[in-house]
Amino acid sequence: MSTADNEPVEDPVNFVRMIFPLMSVILTGFLIIGIALPVLPHFVQDQLGFDTFTVGLVTGTQFAASLLSRFYAGAYADTRGGRQAIWLGLASVAVGGLFYVCAFASIANPKIAISLLLVGRAIIGGAESFIITGGMALGLSSSGPKDTGRVIAWVGTAMFAAFALGAPIGTFIFERAGFFWIAIATVMMPFASMIVVSRFPNRVDGSRNKESMTKMLSLIWLPGLGAAFNGVGFSALISFAVLLFSARDWGMAWLPVTAFAVALIAARLTLGQLVDQIGGIKVGALFTVVCAAGQLLLWMAGAPWLAAIGAAMTGAGWAMVYPAFGAEAVRRAGQQNKGLAMAAYSAFPDLAIGVASPTLGLLATGGEVGTVFLWSGIFVLIAVPLALVGRRADKPMNY
Repeated sequence: MSTADNEPVEDPVNFVRMIFPLMSVILTGFLIIGIALPVLPHFVQDQLGFDTFTVGLVTGTQFAASLLSRFYAGAYADTRGGRQAIWLGLASVAVGGLFYVCAFASIANPKIAISLLLVGRAIIGGAESFIITGGMALGLSSSGPKDTGRVIAWVGTAMFAAFALGAPIGTFIFERAGFFWIAIATVMMPFASMIVVSRFPNRVDGSRNKESMTKMLSLIWLPGLGAAFNGVGFSALISFAVLLFSARDWGMAWLPVTAFAVALIAARLTLGQLVDQIGGIKVGALFTVVCAAGQLLLWMAGAPWLAAIGAAMTGAGWAMVYPAFGAEAVRRAGQQNKGLAMAAYSAFPDLAIGVASPTLGLLATGGEVGTVFLWSGIFVLIAVPLALVGRRADKPMNY
């Protein structure tokens, strides 16, 4: 590897040339994961016959597994390189897809099928952790520290672009061919991306100034909590928006997921520079309010277009909240610990999402699915005073 391969990219044109190939790989990797998101609630509830709590449990399992693997994924990316982390994540997605296939084959025995599905979701949760953490680490290694917020925003944009495309594609496949072909696609699609990833330079920071996990958590816990409370809104959206549309006979079950993802992409591409320009704390607090307002609109919506606007507001809020607090976490931890910092930071929303999905499901079992969005909106707003406390506690931030 040449010296130039290790030097960060500072020029804006070179930044775009560097980030777009990486974004394409992240997009493909998460498209594979995203095609299952809008159909899993229907498969679990309609074909296997389980309740909303189990729907939340299936969704939350992926994020719980992602949480448990985040720290190892971050350390792996810092020591072995982001390219290797992405490759390992893609291979794991294919393994998780095999469990999807086995779950479909066991549909006559719902208990076995749901158990296999949970295992597959857990493996894919770990895979997600390696793909996104590896992508963040590779992007941050390839850019300068002044672009931390933009890298987090743009790499994350690729992930949610995949969800935007995955929702209608997954729904189309499911309605015409069933869950079996969703499972087959999950097995087969990662291999093409693995070939592309093998051509990326594998940048590894040789610094020995690495922090322990305990020290890392002590550095980034405040921005982590800010993301965690916002993650409750994200959890509610991906777990229950599809069921909200079904319960109210609106059709277009894919619409809220796609509206969320499209708004997220638009916000990050047009506003991503705000994090580096005015600071993570200010941006995080402002867009927390946007996210919470979107959740409350979903709760009150009496028409599908209003619910879609609420989903879009949630997407725009999460679009900026995650990179805003994430950039603050990396700033506190130092560039030499970027992989571990992002892993530790991401663990906070992962934990919140994993706990929130089944908990919100319990709140919905009494009747109206929309109730979950009232509760999630309240929880999201807690991040505002946390952001203000973080700003006051860290005077040198100059925000």
